[in-house]
Amino acid sequence: MRDLVFVAFLAAFFAAGFRRPFIFVLAYVYIDVVAPQRLTYFLLNSIPISLIAVVLSVGGWLVADDKTGTRVAPRQGLIVVLMVYCYCTTLTADFPVEALDKWGWVWKCLAFAAFLPFTLRTKLRIEALLLVMVASAASIIIVGGIKTIASGGGGYGSLNLMVSNNSGLYEGSTISTVAVAIIPLILWFTRHGTIFPPDWKVKGFCYALVFSCLLIPVGTSTRTGLLCIGLVAVLMLRDAKRKVLYLCLLATAGMIAVPFLPSSFTNRMSTIKTYKGDESASTRLAVWGWTWDYAKEHPMGGGFEMYRQNKIRYDTERVEGTAANSTVDRHLTVDQARAFHSAYFEMLGEQGFPGLILWLSISLIGIFRMEVLRHRYRKAAADMAWVTPLAGALQSAHIVYLLGAAFIGIAFQPFVYMLIGAQIGLDTYLSRKRAGAPWQQRRAVRTVEPASA
Repeated sequence: MRDLVFVAFLAAFFAAGFRRPFIFVLAYVYIDVVAPQRLTYFLLNSIPISLIAVVLSVGGWLVADDKTGTRVAPRQGLIVVLMVYCYCTTLTADFPVEALDKWGWVWKCLAFAAFLPFTLRTKLRIEALLLVMVASAASIIIVGGIKTIASGGGGYGSLNLMVSNNSGLYEGSTISTVAVAIIPLILWFTRHGTIFPPDWKVKGFCYALVFSCLLIPVGTSTRTGLLCIGLVAVLMLRDAKRKVLYLCLLATAGMIAVPFLPSSFTNRMSTIKTYKGDESASTRLAVWGWTWDYAKEHPMGGGFEMYRQNKIRYDTERVEGTAANSTVDRHLTVDQARAFHSAYFEMLGEQGFPGLILWLSISLIGIFRMEVLRHRYRKAAADMAWVTPLAGALQSAHIVYLLGAAFIGIAFQPFVYMLIGAQIGLDTYLSRKRAGAPWQQRRAVRTVEPASA
């Protein structure tokens, strides 16, 4: 029965695409984020729905879309360059068979990210993309939030998010980062959404979804999620009209929430201060050190999955007794083939310094461009009042991702590259709009800046 529901939903999605080809793009986004083929027992598992969606997306754009004024933004070029570089490192990878497996989905992620901005020619399309992205992630987040409340907390690696496969957005630390990162986007829909006008029902759903997003780090007991919550709270401060009141409410909410947090969460969060006594944290530090040494000897990287050759040794420390009379118990741990647990070291080890520089450039240019748009349109006319908040939300989401990426190997997380595609689409859309506006309107929002990215 569940298979039939998913099949009917996707059939309706594709049918709508034949009338409005851009909907094929949205169908691909839904498939890539939710992975319905992993939620069904038979029907969708036997059909390459992702391939069908991307072929229809590109075909619909080639055949039916208006391409007037289409331009390739610099960041699209950087994404293509990164894809080509990853292909080259795959050819010379330390583990050629395993590298091909990862390359098989990485190039699709990068190619779609480079293609996506071409389709985002209107505000409606940009909003529709972000709406489908948020709604698709919400289908996982809401389930996780409900299970967190029902089970009294969940636990690290034990919260089942609809599937038992611990990959993609269904991995605890990844969904924690993404859930917190999209909070500014969810709040944007409560003020500036047009597909679903922000009445009390829409606002109520959005606020409930934000609460669910905050529950995900609790249910998964991920330290990364807690750090991301702290960062997004700081980032939202810059747009708060009453900053003192905002800080007071934030502190009050924190104090109220602490007694209700499950012990599985508080116990794991306490290891942030005592990382030497936590085997997971010690392993990461040892792997990062090994990767840095490897990169110094192999500056061009070792290709995908090169972490499989690492061999690490580290000591964990456990303090027992009171402060006045305590003993330190040290334990030597020997391990090998441990994953990077950091997108930065993932890029450094697999793609070397050139790959890391390309990856960082794509992100940092995006953050800079969103800041430019925030300032350019902050005093714009009422019909463009949505731009500054959206640019700020996309920027905040990206910054939260970069924090979470320090502790998770999500350098090629497709959801994030869709956000990057939305940033580029917003930037190029506003550039086309400015280019076609009378010079008086361009002067009203003019800012000295480099070419759009």
